[in-house]
Amino acid sequence: MTTAAGAAGASAEQQARERELVERVVRSFDACPDPRLRQLMVGLVRHLHAYVREVRPSEREWGAAIGFLARCGAITDDRRQEFVLLSDVLGVSMQTIAVNNEAYRGATEATVFGPFFVEGSPRVPIGGDIAGGAVGEPCWVEGTVTDTDGEPLAGALIEVWEADADGFYDVQYADGRTAARAHLYADDQGRYSFWAITPTPYPIPDDGPVGQLLAAVGRSPMRASHLHFMVSHPGSRTLVTHIFVQGDELLDSDTVFGVKDSLVMPFRRQPAGAATPDGRALDGPWSTVRFDIVLAPTTA
Repeated sequence: MTTAAGAAGASAEQQARERELVERVVRSFDACPDPRLRQLMVGLVRHLHAYVREVRPSEREWGAAIGFLARCGAITDDRRQEFVLLSDVLGVSMQTIAVNNEAYRGATEATVFGPFFVEGSPRVPIGGDIAGGAVGEPCWVEGTVTDTDGEPLAGALIEVWEADADGFYDVQYADGRTAARAHLYADDQGRYSFWAITPTPYPIPDDGPVGQLLAAVGRSPMRASHLHFMVSHPGSRTLVTHIFVQGDELLDSDTVFGVKDSLVMPFRRQPAGAATPDGRALDGPWSTVRFDIVLAPTTA
């Protein structure tokens, strides 16, 4: 019986049987009318069979894998997407982002979308507050949205969302609240600003199958502190990204591999009583960060 050393340890007859099965499955897609769908399915089959032939799982192990996927499906609903979490912690989400967002003339880098975006967030004006009652230290966020030639992108749509200081997004609460998420539009000069809350580290939801997987392999579920952005403008490639807090000890161990050096920003702490950019009176400390966003053209 062969081991995890792979198919190379199998007899020539056994290897031939395994190769023949791969080709038979591949040929089953010959009549697929959609060339791209055929390419996707053939690639998937070849890689899955290569994995099975390499690690040679027992039938019990394969059954456990199927059971794991079934549990991911059972826990997924309109508020939680366990398969997104699985894709994230395996680095597949970041790899997909990498191949779909090629570097282009200094355009801001993309990172993972995550499972907590919600359509239809409240609109706030420039200088508005996205917190919506979420607990956390206030943070003033400002910057510009431009194209790669430095021209301002007036009216760019900026959608933002984040976890509160307790490490939870609004959709993780059972009371239907909407907090720490909103959208706004850049002004005629591409400028934007808003109040948020200073990002803090938090664990991805680890009470389900993905959390059990991380525990089994000795990995932390913690994400580095971050604030989500999705920025769009006609003629520009939509950007999905975060900014991360400079000095966060989790930058090198973010569980979804989302950190990029260009997205690490200094969040400058301000003492209680320090004057705010818009004259808002605050009783305690707060922070400020600048994030200038550069969008690539849709043709990039």
